[in-house]
Amino acid sequence: MLKICLQDFDGSCKGSGTNGEWGRLVETRVKGRPMLEKNTRIADEAEIVDEAILSRRSVRAFLPDMVDDDTIRAILSVAARAPSGTNMQPWKVYVTKGETKQQITDAILNSGIRAEKADWDDYRYYPTQFFEPYLTRRRANGFGLYGALGIGRREVDKMRAQHDRNFVFFDAPVGMIFTIDRRLNQGSWIDYGMFLQNIMVAARGRGLHTCPQAAFAPYHRQIRPVLNIPDEEIVVCGMALGHEDISKPENAFRTDRVPLEEWVTFSE
Repeated sequence: MLKICLQDFDGSCKGSGTNGEWGRLVETRVKGRPMLEKNTRIADEAEIVDEAILSRRSVRAFLPDMVDDDTIRAILSVAARAPSGTNMQPWKVYVTKGETKQQITDAILNSGIRAEKADWDDYRYYPTQFFEPYLTRRRANGFGLYGALGIGRREVDKMRAQHDRNFVFFDAPVGMIFTIDRRLNQGSWIDYGMFLQNIMVAARGRGLHTCPQAAFAPYHRQIRPVLNIPDEEIVVCGMALGHEDISKPENAFRTDRVPLEEWVTFSE
């Protein structure tokens, strides 16, 4: 009789049993999801994909354990299957480790330019002035992260120090810098977002974590000479890649999501 075990991303067994018992377990997991109730194979595949998406989060402390180049190449190759208008594939990636990654860190932290004074002259990520409901969401995110770290609302120096950890890629062994040709328009930026999400989900499928980092964008003048990035490319963001350090309090922080009913309209 067939014995089945569905492994979690850390290799542990999420559940096991004979094929008959497993079928009943799947039925329990997908109860109330009509399409999946009809096909246990689809249910298994849906759970794997859903878990990769749901377990993705911005990890802000990594272990020094290296990620091999073959794994990085596999992640990027899978991610490149993202859709793009007329298949233009507007992404370009600079993968850094070791000395090169450290040079980026040094160039930014030694620039004397504080994050709040950095010039977003290639593109602006955030609105000039926040408004509701986005202001409340932004504040909740900041207070939640700093609260997990034990940083008070008036401890500005500690907040700055935590923000500066962006520029060491939160100690991840791999730091990626993403660019796009400045002659491309907004549609290609939409495509780019799907590519970035694919990287993060593919990383989870391999037991790795990421943190997408817009913080690098206004420091393109410091990054360009290190990576020989031509002027026609805009630095979109960076991304840390590696193994999560579960001992760090910042990694216990979880963001919430607005209920579906607040942002979806169904029409027939």
